[in-house]
Formats: sequence, structure tokens, C-alpha cells
Amino acid sequence: MKKELLHQLPCDLRSPIEQEWRRLQTENERLTLANKCLLERMRLVLLQKYGAKSEQLTDAQLQLLEDEPGVSPAEVEAEAQLPEQEKAGATKVQTRRHPGRQELPAHLPRVEKIVPCSPEQCQCGQCQKTMPVIGYDISEELDVIPATYVVNVIKKEKRACRDCPEMGVSTALCAPKPVDKCKASTRVIVDVLINKYCNHLPIYRQCVIFLREAGLELSRSTLCGWVLQCGLWLEAICRAMREDLLSGNYIQADETTVGVQSEQTKGRNHLGYMWEYSRPGGPVVFDFQMGRGREGPRKFLGPFSGILQCDGYGAYDCIGGAGIQYAGCMAHARRGFIDALKLEPSNGEATSIVAEIAKLYAVEKEAREGKLTHRERQELRKLRSIPVLADLKQKITALNAKHPPQTPFGKACRYALGQWARLIVYAAHGAVEIDNNWCENAMRPIALGRKNWLHLGSEEAGPRVAAIISVIETCRRLDINVREYLIEVLPRIPSWPAQRIAELTPMAWAARQAAAKSVPAA
Repeated sequence: MKKELLHQLPCDLRSPIEQEWRRLQTENERLTLANKCLLERMRLVLLQKYGAKSEQLTDAQLQLLEDEPGVSPAEVEAEAQLPEQEKAGATKVQTRRHPGRQELPAHLPRVEKIVPCSPEQCQCGQCQKTMPVIGYDISEELDVIPATYVVNVIKKEKRACRDCPEMGVSTALCAPKPVDKCKASTRVIVDVLINKYCNHLPIYRQCVIFLREAGLELSRSTLCGWVLQCGLWLEAICRAMREDLLSGNYIQADETTVGVQSEQTKGRNHLGYMWEYSRPGGPVVFDFQMGRGREGPRKFLGPFSGILQCDGYGAYDCIGGAGIQYAGCMAHARRGFIDALKLEPSNGEATSIVAEIAKLYAVEKEAREGKLTHRERQELRKLRSIPVLADLKQKITALNAKHPPQTPFGKACRYALGQWARLIVYAAHGAVEIDNNWCENAMRPIALGRKNWLHLGSEEAGPRVAAIISVIETCRRLDINVREYLIEVLPRIPSWPAQRIAELTPMAWAARQAAAKSVPAA
């Protein structure tokens, strides 16, 4: 209704209509904001689904991809390469130019295979003389030698003195194995562990591979028994790594979900949690818990009173010793502004905040590339990062007052300001990282694994699986060949003295390997 028509009405009718008009305007504004929030949330879901390249796509392109089943990453990248005028229509897809042939790694052994010319090619077509070899046209191809399964026939020597029968018979001792009386060698058992927790192959798929490749029928329960027994031995290694971790003064922490078959939830998986505690360049320890409550980290950390770096999850509060100090994660704070920028690429305010945070990461890159010590990195942060942090807080505080709290940008501002006291802790400590990315990177194999092996078979299996993943991730972080480590260490654990178990951790193993390499050959 036009306003001029409204003024022509009698006063007794005009007042209620004006009230209803204002109510509808307010409701329209509320619904418009709610619709905008829902559209932004939907765009974020699509961006997460189609990966980093999809950030360059318009809403029309994203909808086009969503309507087409089986979209590949290459198609998303090709769509992102379109010129802006074609993105607007979202109708054409360009093919990406081939980047060229990839060089094969130099460290792989080379096996020469000479391909001879045919008899017709060996003779000159004019004089019929035999032509000599004048060179080779050389190319390389990647080849594979499939795993070959063999049966080791173990013959243990038996010796006895013919002149002293009372001394009995001496029998040679076999090398120990991680699973007693097992028909499989340590190499086969370790291969099952690596296939499941490094290559993410569920046990049932490995059983199929054994049957297909070797004609060997092994039950799932047999392989699960091997895995759980190894997990039991590795729990001792995990306890030693926990002691090493708690003896320091800096720990990063995070958690992720894992399905568990349990009597607590019949008909569906119970939602368990793997809590990760680690130190950059040091041990990674996973702790399995059936819940996400504070009791898990409180029990694991005990009286720890150093610096704990984590996200804003409340379960980490009020744990540890009296002197514990919390450090925040700048990557978590930055992520909120990045999400706002994905939704509105022309948002200058979000761009300015992200640019300020980029200055902080530039300082970290300089320290990393310069291989600075912790003390040198602390001095560099004092000189370069602290002034940027002060400006960043001023900008976020000013922008927070301008944006509604339910918008993505408003949420990002509120999270950053709520965590600010923790976000700036790293600048005063050279050993503390700017973010929790070391910790989050160690979580990724679990996320990949649970898409394949789906869940843990029981609550009792949780700590053993956590121990296996802890050792594997620690080896990965320390750049240790996990197969070599497990083949050497696993058989030793059952008979190893408990008070010396720290000698078998990946850190101690790596130190021995480095020491052995540094000794000059005789």
C-alpha cells in the first residue's frame, strides 16, 4: 500500500495499519537476513565439498556442478579456469593444458632392458649388409614387482653330546615374534598394520587380497587378532611417549570422532573420540575416550603446567596443573574470516583482516626459512609480530560493532576477540607455534581411515588402535620408515624390561639410527 493512500484513511484505521506495516517490514528484514545466512551456509558446504579450487566459482557454477553427478576434481579445476565472462553464464568447460611428463624419482633403482631391432631392421635395405648398433633411443617407464608370498620352512638345529647323554639336547632359539605361535612372520603382520593404518585398507579387503594374490584364505578374526595383539604391545611404547611429552613444557591438543561398536548404543555406532596430544618435531600420542568430556584430557595431562595450545573447545579449560597456560590457534581465527571472504569475495573488510594475518604468517615463514632458534624467533616476533597483533585487534574490535553476530563475518570477529588473550601467547614464546596445524595434520589419517574401516569393533580395541596410530604418526612426523621401525621393535617388546621401554620409542630408535650413520666405516 502506498503511503499517500495510507494518509487518506481515518485515524482510527490508520494506526493499526501502520503498526502492521512496521511489523511486516521488521519481519521482512529478519527473513532477508535469515535467507542470506542460509545461502552463505549452503555456499560454504558446496565449497567444502568441491575443494579449494571451487572458491573461485560463482553460485551459478556451484549449482551446475551440484546438479551433475560424479563431478571430478579436474572438472572443478577446469571450471575455475574459465574467463570471468564465461563464469557468469556457467555453461562452458575448458580443458586444462597438460603440464608435461613427470620425471621419475632418481632414487628408484634402474633396470636396463634392451629392445633389439627385428631381423629386417638389422640389414641395410640397399646393400644388405648387417648394420651395427650406433646408439639407443632411451625412455623410462615405472614398473612394479608384485609382492611374492613364500613359506619359510624353519629348521631349528638340535645338538647333543654323544658322550654325555645326561646333558640333554640343545635346540636353537628362533627370533621372537609379536604374536606368539603365529603362522605369519613379523613382516606379514607389520604389512597388515601398515595396510590398515597407513594405506587405510580394511581387514576384509586385505583378506580378499590374500585370497586373490596368494590363494591363501585367512579369516578376518585372525587378522584382527594380529592387529589387536600388536596394539597391546605398542601401548607400552605409547605410555613412554606420553611421559616424554609431559616432561616438556609445550603440548598441542585436538580431538576427532571415531565410530565404536558398543552396548551403549544398540543398532548404531557409539560416537567415540581420539584425543591427540603432540609436540612439533616430537611424539604424537592419541588417547581413546568414549566421550568428549573434560575427564579425558584431565586424566591424560595430569599435573602438566606448561603451555597447552588448542582451539576454543571448553573441555580444555580447568585442567592440568596450577601453572598451565593456554595458547590459541591463529589458523582457527583466520578460518572464520576466510569463510566470510569465500561468501563475499569483494568484502574489503574481510580482505584487510586476512591481509593483516598474512603479515603474521610471513614472519613465521621468514623464521622457518632462516632456521632460527627458538630465542631468535622470539626476538623476531617481538620486533615484527607484536605491532601487527595490536593493529589487528583494533581493526577486529571496530568491525565487530558493525556486523550482526549471526553473520559469518560477525561470528569470525566474536571468535577472534573471545580467544584474543590466547592468540597472542605465541608471540612471547619462541617454542610455541602460531597455530595448531601440526596437530591437525596428524588427525588427517584418522579422517581418511574411518571412511574405509568405518568404526572400531569394541570399546576395548580403542586404546590399542590409538597406540598403533600414535606410533605410526610419530614415525611420520620424525621421517622414520615405519615398516623398518616396526619390524625391528615389535618382536622385542614382549621380553623387553618395562623400566627400559623408553629405549624402544621412535625418538630413541631414530637417535640410534643417526648415531650409527655418523660413525665412520672402518
